[in-house]
Amino acid sequence: MGGVGEPGGGPGPREGPAPLGAPLPIFRWEQIRQHDLPGDKWLVIERRVYDISRWAQRHPGGSRLIGHHGAEDATDAFHAFHQDLHFVRKFLKPLLIGELAPEEPSQDGAQNAQLIEDFRALRQAAEDMKLFEADTTFFALLLGHILAMELLAWLIIYLLGPGWVSSVLAALILAISQAQSWCLQHDLGHASIFTKSRWNHVAQQFVMGQLKGFSAHWWNFRHFQHHAKPNIFHKDPDVTVAPVFLLGESSVEYGKKKRRYLPYNRQHLYFFLIGPPLLTLVNFEVENLAYMLVCMQWTDLLWAASFYSRFFLSYSPFYGATGTLLLFVAVRVLESHWFVWITQMNHIPKEIGHEKHRDWASSQLAATCNVEPSLFIDWFSGHLNFQIEHHLFPTMPRHNYRRVAPLVKAFCAKHGLHYEVKPFLTALVDIIGSLKKSGDIWLDAYLHQ
Repeated sequence: MGGVGEPGGGPGPREGPAPLGAPLPIFRWEQIRQHDLPGDKWLVIERRVYDISRWAQRHPGGSRLIGHHGAEDATDAFHAFHQDLHFVRKFLKPLLIGELAPEEPSQDGAQNAQLIEDFRALRQAAEDMKLFEADTTFFALLLGHILAMELLAWLIIYLLGPGWVSSVLAALILAISQAQSWCLQHDLGHASIFTKSRWNHVAQQFVMGQLKGFSAHWWNFRHFQHHAKPNIFHKDPDVTVAPVFLLGESSVEYGKKKRRYLPYNRQHLYFFLIGPPLLTLVNFEVENLAYMLVCMQWTDLLWAASFYSRFFLSYSPFYGATGTLLLFVAVRVLESHWFVWITQMNHIPKEIGHEKHRDWASSQLAATCNVEPSLFIDWFSGHLNFQIEHHLFPTMPRHNYRRVAPLVKAFCAKHGLHYEVKPFLTALVDIIGSLKKSGDIWLDAYLHQ
């Protein structure tokens, strides 16, 4: 009888796909854990072991995204990110190298098997309720109202002239349009509108490129990592913000090492100067352009160029080149405020730190909270107030979050998971409170360690 890592008695673990019809080698978690290195990545999906070392660079979501699950059970992440599992499984077949030994648990480490089983049952219940099916009319109306706002802003300047009142009003309308475009491209990036991934991607390129001036590939590259490992340092780009801001566990680390690049005990104050005003205008613009050039995303670059051409051709007859640039900056600054407050109210006040290797549901709930729903908040936030439901089921159309929420609450109550819901203003204030708390922890560690 063959040993662990042997197909039937051969020496040692196999490399490469198993021959068709041959018995699969079996592996233990202690063997799998050794393959979480650059250029040497294994992962487990549905108790089968896959060697993704060479294929990771061709992964549509990027090598970092799939690499973050190295040496882990990625079953729930696999289901969460992929809409057409039958199609995706075809890519897995050549990567199959074995399976878990029968006596091995499906997950490595001290994870709650019953919780994982119940979460998978919850997902199946949502599928049976058809909550992963999109209402195309809903999303068509969203696109329609974005285009209507773009037209309205131009008509205000065309009819009223480029005075202060009309310019401020147009900038506000354009900022709202830009914010809603963020939300719509976000839906498309998660393939939650069309049944064909290709249709979602093409539509996302239009919304992200022509309506916003950004790269869809750049957004997906960073955002999917956020979903895979939310609030995990060096895996979630949204919280890997040191040395500008210290969040969570980084506060103690910087304090103990006597690092003081900025007055972190005042970061809750300088946040207002460099956080909301500049994220989209400076950080995103630079990062986005660098990504398109370095990764040679020429199609995205053309889409982005079409946005800037349209914007300047539309408004330069009224403002001239300098005035149009100032209008663009005003819109980006207003839009940036919306982006920072709306996207971070669900995450910054939550647990932020290093990898804990939790199961999918527990890791998402540890890093997210909800904001009390209303018709206005749902629209204004693009339904990101249902952040828990969105993180558990990224491909679910947002108009179904309300319907799945009671099931999620019951699941959390059964397993003692904190399902946190805050008032809108409380959620915003908690961002500042969290930054202040992290800064105070840094100062204490800096002075006393």
